[in-house]
Amino acid sequence: MKQTPPNVKHVAIAGNIGAGKTTLCTQLGKHFGWDVHYESTDNNPYLSDFYNDMKRWSFNLQIYFLNNRYRQILDIHKGDVTVIQDRTIYEDANIFAPNLHDMGLMTTRDFDNYTDLFNLMTSQISPPDLLIYLKADISTLVSHIQSRGREYEGSISLDYLKRLNERYDAWIETYDAGNLLVIDANNIDFKNRPEDLGMVVNLVQGELHGLFQ
Repeated sequence: MKQTPPNVKHVAIAGNIGAGKTTLCTQLGKHFGWDVHYESTDNNPYLSDFYNDMKRWSFNLQIYFLNNRYRQILDIHKGDVTVIQDRTIYEDANIFAPNLHDMGLMTTRDFDNYTDLFNLMTSQISPPDLLIYLKADISTLVSHIQSRGREYEGSISLDYLKRLNERYDAWIETYDAGNLLVIDANNIDFKNRPEDLGMVVNLVQGELHGLFQ
């Protein structure tokens, strides 16, 4: 287990659906001895309904995620351990909610309400000490989504994934809230190849000790 600098409390992994966030969170948490805060998908009361009727459930789903991630961050701030978080509160507001609004799947009234709440919440918190972005092509995302076989993800369209990817790339290009590490997830398999995981661990280790000593 590698020692983490004492002033590092919050590491987060960002990336599109199927990029490998949860897998990498688990592996880095185990390697560094960090607590892991997962995205609440298995017990999410809206997710399945959302993929069946996005327009009806988009606002409900985004509010659920916003509330869940805000609570996670408050817990991280109050705690005395290092936490790695599966997806960030910033992705909801910069990628998913505006994408739903632009696609006509969230009304302007709901989007403005959501954005106002997001701005209020994020004015009370700090960004991650390190943000890790898993950059993946559509073919990689589709392969990962199909391999894990979640029934509710079967209706995700290629156009939806493409729109999200474009927003992710645009967001990361201008991300300046904190330290950022971009990892190309297309040609590595940190789940099944120890050497690939080792490479990622070394990159993370370098960022942590290079930036926070």
